[in-house]
Amino acid sequence: MKYPSQKLIRLAFFIIATLLGGSVATGVEFSLKVALIGSFLGALFAILVLSVEVYLRDVTLKGFSFGTVGMLIGLLCAWLVTQIQFFESGWLQQFEEVRQIFDLAVYLGFGYIGMMLALRSKREEFSLLIPYVRFRQDSLQEVPILLDSNIIIDGRIEKLCDTGFIGGALIVPQFVLDELQLLADSPNDSKRKPGKQGLENLKDLQNRKKIDVTIYDTENATEPTVDSKLIELGRQLGARILTNDANLAKVARLKGVTVLNLNELAVALKNSIETGDEIDLHLVKEGKDKHQAVGYLSDGTMIVVNNASQIIGSRKKVVV
Repeated sequence: MKYPSQKLIRLAFFIIATLLGGSVATGVEFSLKVALIGSFLGALFAILVLSVEVYLRDVTLKGFSFGTVGMLIGLLCAWLVTQIQFFESGWLQQFEEVRQIFDLAVYLGFGYIGMMLALRSKREEFSLLIPYVRFRQDSLQEVPILLDSNIIIDGRIEKLCDTGFIGGALIVPQFVLDELQLLADSPNDSKRKPGKQGLENLKDLQNRKKIDVTIYDTENATEPTVDSKLIELGRQLGARILTNDANLAKVARLKGVTVLNLNELAVALKNSIETGDEIDLHLVKEGKDKHQAVGYLSDGTMIVVNNASQIIGSRKKVVV
């Protein structure tokens, strides 16, 4: 995701690094030549950091939603680097000015990179790092979605995501992944095949560039079953659960967790036809009996028309 403020931040960072380089250099020796050299080194350092940032343009930090949070994390990393014993007792200690320049460069560089990575992160990703803290969602599409094992094995989620009807991050809890692996390793063939199919479907989902799939490593030890763990995690993250398990959907809704049931969606999209309705139908082939013709509704429902074999290939109005 591109942010207009990124170009402005890059420019400000370059200017500040250049000015600081010249300022630090004049502190050692006040002359125009030294100031220009310091400014050049500061600009060179800025270009180096900017190059690293551009190289990491496709990387996001799970858990950051605001630039200030990323900058604080970056500064913390810079402090840890400067506390390494090599820098504390090494040759840098012999030159106090050099040590100060080094510390300033580390803090400036890490702070900048942390802030830029945070700007690229999606807002809901903050809840992946701190489950009990969430920012207000701008729209329902940004609310993360938890996947259960049934919906992963089902396989229809991939096509549904391609249509664009589902947005936000798709989250697969570690205990769901463990359940799929347990099924795939089962000696029972009826369990092993669905487990392997689920792992293959999950791999295909992760390979899709337009779909953001995250494996969330968590374990709710107090919950005895996978379904109860999934519901509890949905409550913690404020996430929706995508499933085709009717019982899981009922329990989750009773506990206040939003559920997207794929089977309910399929039923809702079916054409509602009652006795006496007249429909326009394209008859495409012969039915089981010789006098029958078969046509299909837009949702794939097969309609058998009696005494219509002679008009196969045409579109006719038929009465249910």
